[in-house]
Amino acid sequence: MLLWGLLFPLVKLGYSVFGIEGVGSILTFAGLRFTVCGVLITAFAALKCKGGFKGLGKNIAGILGAGLFSIILHYACTYTGLSLTEGGKTAIIKQIGAVLYICFGALFFKEERLTIQKIGGLLLGILGILAINFGSGKLTFGVGDWLIIGASFCTVFANVISKKTLSNTEPLVLTGVSQLFGGVVLLAVGLIAGGDIVTVVPKTLPQACVFVGIIAASVVSYSLWYLLVQKENLSKLFIIKFSEPLFAAVFGWLIGGENIWQLNYLVAFVLISLGITVANIKKKA
Repeated sequence: MLLWGLLFPLVKLGYSVFGIEGVGSILTFAGLRFTVCGVLITAFAALKCKGGFKGLGKNIAGILGAGLFSIILHYACTYTGLSLTEGGKTAIIKQIGAVLYICFGALFFKEERLTIQKIGGLLLGILGILAINFGSGKLTFGVGDWLIIGASFCTVFANVISKKTLSNTEPLVLTGVSQLFGGVVLLAVGLIAGGDIVTVVPKTLPQACVFVGIIAASVVSYSLWYLLVQKENLSKLFIIKFSEPLFAAVFGWLIGGENIWQLNYLVAFVLISLGITVANIKKKA
């Protein structure tokens, strides 16, 4: 979550140093990012996971499905939605899918149960997200907001597909192949939409530093996430995901100079930390 939070201001900084404007250029930039990530993770998986690619054909539908929802549709909806709605609303709206999964996860997996701890953690997490955005104004729903909601549901679908696929697939293989597939498709769509590959390729030291930072954070965060998806219940992971906007706020201050020294950020930190702790309390036998 720390690394995913870091990616928000890093990508925003990338738009600035690369001079990226327009949906075509944004999708081209995202496509190049995930194509490079996919190549690196897939290559590493080929070296580390001996036999990890066996049975790839049998699981390819699930892997490509994860790439479709987690990379292609998710980022297409997110980046287009952000161009049409206020950024302050996004942290709230993007939790809708996770909230519904925590409540109805048993529909997908038998081991998922709605417990008192999960309900408590869920409520505290929601309150924390609301605290971060307190004062951002009355929420209204336009086209951009519905696109962000769509992105949130894409995240849920991607993780449900990944959880089922990971029973027979190495996490690194799923991460690498799904990102490579998603990156290539996003790159193609971005170029068709008017993006220019020359614009998003690093040519200066600041551009290279930002791009390497984005790639490193993406590679590590997604690899760790899918490793956890294989081993843990998704409902608990989605509660922990409430900390992502909080880390984004902290790095927004460190990198972008955003003002986070406000009471609502302190309240959000306490509430989200409590939510994660409560959700992970284990009953004594």
